[in-house]
Amino acid sequence: MKQILVLISLPLLLASCSLFHKVAKTGKPKSDKTEKTEVAKVKKSNPKKDNKFAHILASKDNEFKYQMAEQYYANKKYNYAQQLFESLFPYLKGTQRYEDMYYKYAYCYFYDKDYINAENIFKTFTETFPTSARSEECDYMKAFCYYKQSPKYELDQTNTTKAIGSMQAFINTHPGSPRSKDANDIIDKCREKLELKESKNAELYYNLGFFRAAAVAYTGVSEGFPDSKRGDEYKLQIIKSYFKFAEMSNIFKQEERFTKVLSECTDFSERYADSKLAPEVAKYKTQSTNYLKTIKNEQAKTASQQ
Repeated sequence: MKQILVLISLPLLLASCSLFHKVAKTGKPKSDKTEKTEVAKVKKSNPKKDNKFAHILASKDNEFKYQMAEQYYANKKYNYAQQLFESLFPYLKGTQRYEDMYYKYAYCYFYDKDYINAENIFKTFTETFPTSARSEECDYMKAFCYYKQSPKYELDQTNTTKAIGSMQAFINTHPGSPRSKDANDIIDKCREKLELKESKNAELYYNLGFFRAAAVAYTGVSEGFPDSKRGDEYKLQIIKSYFKFAEMSNIFKQEERFTKVLSECTDFSERYADSKLAPEVAKYKTQSTNYLKTIKNEQAKTASQQ
């Protein structure tokens, strides 16, 4: 009977030890599902494709590497194609294939959204192959890469300014190019972004109560973007800012500053006679005129009492 109990207990003891070993190692017993998941992770992380590419990249058969680079490029595997193209430069430079390969090499960076390197390589293409039928396209793409690096209006707009300059240079260098329309459209979009940034800065000054700074900032926007569709809005904001500034000023400086408001109102009427904002401008003109009358009356009273 004791022997039978030992035989029954032994498998249970072994199973218990196995479970204890798993718990001690991981903190909890592994289910079948957990083990399958871990196997799947290993399979997923297995770099078979990378190993295959590494063998291609290390190959001494340059024709094979070139064909694979073309295949990767056609399949939009631009990172692999770029590395293979780069490794082939010493062997294909000076051959008929070199220009086409360098052209695709530039686009590998562009399609991978590495616009900094793409811009440099498109530029090098135009310098290396100035008589190429693709030179104009690459000159445009160089400028387009700056546009693709243009950030949201809140951020630094250095690349936006560079995009404008590069697109304008393209238009000047390639008069009559079918890409000139696209270049002009991009210039307009970039200028709109710069205008928005400057107008938001001016708006911030106004909202913070820095009215003189707001007036100067809005004047900068108005003069910097004279063809803006919002020109009358900027001019109204200039008037409002100078009016607020005059109201808050020392009484001895108010006459000069309300006179400035009237000057801006007159300029508005001459430039935007048909604007829907004209009635609001007229209101500030009337209020400023009344302020000046009051100031002059006070000055007259003071003079008569002396």
